[in-house]
Amino acid sequence: MIYTVTLNPALDYFMEYNNVENGAVNRTKLTRMTPGGKGIMESRMLSNLDVENTALGFVGGFTGKFIRESLEQHGIETDFTQIFGQTRVNVKVKTRSEETSLDAAGPDLTDEDVKRFLAKFDQLVKGDIVVFAGTVPKSLGENFYDQLIREVKSRGAEFAIDIDGQKLLKTLPMKPLIVKPNREELEEIFSVKFDKKEDIFPYGQKLLEMGAQNAIVSMAGDGALLFTGNEIYFAPPVKGIIKNSVGAGDSTVAGFLAEWSRSKNAVSAFKQGVACGTAKVFSEDMPSARFIQKCFEQIQVEMI
Repeated sequence: MIYTVTLNPALDYFMEYNNVENGAVNRTKLTRMTPGGKGIMESRMLSNLDVENTALGFVGGFTGKFIRESLEQHGIETDFTQIFGQTRVNVKVKTRSEETSLDAAGPDLTDEDVKRFLAKFDQLVKGDIVVFAGTVPKSLGENFYDQLIREVKSRGAEFAIDIDGQKLLKTLPMKPLIVKPNREELEEIFSVKFDKKEDIFPYGQKLLEMGAQNAIVSMAGDGALLFTGNEIYFAPPVKGIIKNSVGAGDSTVAGFLAEWSRSKNAVSAFKQGVACGTAKVFSEDMPSARFIQKCFEQIQVEMI
């Protein structure tokens, strides 16, 4: 079983405009609401790939009810911890030239909320994979992921993690199954600047040396790199019309884990991950299984 953990989920409210003028009344041409949060996006992609998974996290209020019901309507199993506070709303504003995200802070969580959430880890068994993704509510403190990872490892399960910066590096000695920083995040982590993909090679390998089992570095329109064992693989980009980049990285992680859970083959998992990330970018919301397969057939993976 794959479990996704979203500690700070959101109702994502998308608003599209031709242009936005500051200080004026702007009339949207399209709006839609979807369940948001990195782990939730991963659960949605896993479900599209027909991979059994369970979404964990904290939800509350009418926004939390919307998230739970939306996922369950799409056949996604949920085991959220219900809280008194209100799940946040993030506003995504898209114009013809740019995308802007206005993200809210999460609700405060009580000790009882945390206790009920941690009890869900008692169900883990060897072979399970837990995906940790996104921000941690301030009320949980800076080291909450460390606590959760110890819970996972103590039960013989594995974990993947998708968080930013130095917090990611801190988890590497605990041997995550996959990490996926993008090029800019990797530059920030190691305080460097990459002018070409070859500049990334020693730093991707360094992630493995520090403990990661596999690492994907996404480079947006320049493709993606996989670091596994002593090998490096490159997937050139697929051309298409960018419709919505939100969740592309989450989709890549989900695609990797979907295939890894079946084959335990990192290169095959990389190809599936890139296909899912590509399909997400070229879709307004989550891509269909058919469209993911279409993108998969266009992905080329070469060993460097």
